[in-house]
Amino acid sequence: MKQKVDLEQWVRKAHFEFFSTFDEPYYGVCVRVDCTAAYATAKRHGHSFFLYYLYQSIAAAQKVEAFRLRIEGGEVYRYDQIDGGSTAPRDDGTFGFAYYTYSGDIEEFMAGSSRELERVRVTTGLERRSVHNVIRYSVLPWIDFTSLSHARRFTAGDSCPWITFGKMTETEGRRSMPMSVHVHHALVDGADVGAYIDAFQRLMNGE
Repeated sequence: MKQKVDLEQWVRKAHFEFFSTFDEPYYGVCVRVDCTAAYATAKRHGHSFFLYYLYQSIAAAQKVEAFRLRIEGGEVYRYDQIDGGSTAPRDDGTFGFAYYTYSGDIEEFMAGSSRELERVRVTTGLERRSVHNVIRYSVLPWIDFTSLSHARRFTAGDSCPWITFGKMTETEGRRSMPMSVHVHHALVDGADVGAYIDAFQRLMNGE
């Protein structure tokens, strides 16, 4: 479900109109996420660590309104629920696109997402779904990156957040990994990105 935002009454109307005119309205940040507690919890429950932190990332998006906003046909809509989509590896060295439906029940999410990854693993080509209420994820488990940019088609009119996770490393008993967050500035300000990162880290900490 989604609701149309009344732009005339929206406190960010001027900001929306300003940034909507940019050739490149996306901006991004890279941060390190402590995943010591999350990794231990995932392993204790027999969960894929990738699906565990993906779940917590999507769950954090439910908590920050700006991450539930999308631009469609020049209008702004607020979605009740945000799901996820990511690259998914195949045995032949290529990747496909997998889609994950959020659920308040983590076990339900894990089961459905595991089936989705297996489905994509045996497909070919690049199936894309015409959905707006997603966060677009990528995973670079080989790279402990400190900055990141995305291949972009500027005429596509996308407004979904793009989040990328990197290689997990361990230092003095603490595990961490880099995360990049790229968002459309017509919808999401720096304070919103900060709120999202804080919400994600709290969930990773089990708070």
